[in-house]
Amino acid sequence: MPQVVNYDGSISASPQQLVIAKSVQDIQNAVRDTATYPSPVRAMGSYHSLTPCASSDGTMIDMKQMNQVISIDAGNLTFTAQGGLQMIDANKALRAKNLQFMLNIEIGNMTVGAAACCHSKDALDGIEFGQVSSYVTAMKWVAPDGSLAEASDASDPGLMRLMRSSYGLLGIIYEVTFRIKPIEALHFTYLPRPVDELTQAEVDSLLDNSEGLICWTVGRTAVFQQRHKIQHPGILGALQAAVRRDLWNFQGAFLGRTIDQFMQKDVRDAIEQGNFDFQQLLYETLHLAGGITLLAPDKTIDYHETPPEARYAFTFWAFPRGQWLETYRAYLDWADQYFKQTGFRCNMPLGAYHVRKDQSSLLSYTNDGEVFSIDPIHAPTDQNAWNTFLKGFNDFASQRGGIPLLNQSPFVTQAQVQRAFGDRWQQFSDAVHSTDPTGRFLNPFFQALLSS
Repeated sequence: MPQVVNYDGSISASPQQLVIAKSVQDIQNAVRDTATYPSPVRAMGSYHSLTPCASSDGTMIDMKQMNQVISIDAGNLTFTAQGGLQMIDANKALRAKNLQFMLNIEIGNMTVGAAACCHSKDALDGIEFGQVSSYVTAMKWVAPDGSLAEASDASDPGLMRLMRSSYGLLGIIYEVTFRIKPIEALHFTYLPRPVDELTQAEVDSLLDNSEGLICWTVGRTAVFQQRHKIQHPGILGALQAAVRRDLWNFQGAFLGRTIDQFMQKDVRDAIEQGNFDFQQLLYETLHLAGGITLLAPDKTIDYHETPPEARYAFTFWAFPRGQWLETYRAYLDWADQYFKQTGFRCNMPLGAYHVRKDQSSLLSYTNDGEVFSIDPIHAPTDQNAWNTFLKGFNDFASQRGGIPLLNQSPFVTQAQVQRAFGDRWQQFSDAVHSTDPTGRFLNPFFQALLSS
């Protein structure tokens, strides 16, 4: 049986059948032929997910060869492509026409099909919405019985709201249409602040007066990265974008993993602290230098050729903005105590994304209001230690009203998901059971999470 491994090597699947889809008919044939292609049938793109949401021991459909751009409509500002096209390649096609996505997420290897129906996040482009699927205006899919279906905002907005967070459980998406806009240049500024000096009023002011906002944390220093739209990136824009990509695509994770892997504990802790001090100095320097400038699509990174030793993992839980500061401080205290008890701590800066209220999808994690997230990021050398940390963090986050992402928050439980999404989780579960009563697309991961 073939083995399929996700981006960071933390998840593997051994499906009885691996279908390389080159056409819609290939997908239909696999879905209809239950004898040759056993259930569950799951579609995958780049398998960048950090949970087994795309895994199956039955049939997996690899969508990567269905990667054609179908149309770029500069007049109506729409972009249509096959579901297997990666965001980084879509960006290149749009950029050639001085256009861009409404939301340029960092992970460029996410396919447009996955982006249309799975959770995503971005704070720096999310002036209106921070989820890619919210900008999907139409999609086409293969239903659990093998028939073809489609919907658009114009024809059926209710069905679109359901499909935008369907995770392939209601259909395998093979064509997607997005809203787009003219290409933009952005300037990012960096404001370091001691965590213990922050007030709710200061955080609220930053949130209310920023086009987009991310908070990076090194030690007990919070660095607020703010977005500002400008007219032109300047002569250093391309260079600054390249340096930024290299830091995230290689240097940061490689250094953190190297320190963990090759140093004895007492020496490792000292060198790791030195690494944190250097990162803090880097942010201070960016603050004093006035920040960096780049074209918005340059935020997107291609991890396709990132070597294993430079790959990192993360998790994401969203919290109502009004309780974020209290939860954030509590997390830093919890993480310090966890380190004292276990010797484990994350070796990359902590992220936090501000995402605005958005009811475009049934499982939107900002359905009830704005959120600010807490995102531990780590380059693991000991996968079991990282996994144990993630489970402990899930308990911490869930007890404080956090909301996870089903493709980016490993090891969530049914109780945690039900607590996070409330009645909407029951609505989603009912929709899956009624649309796919035989469980053709229902893998064990989602079977364990869905409500009865």
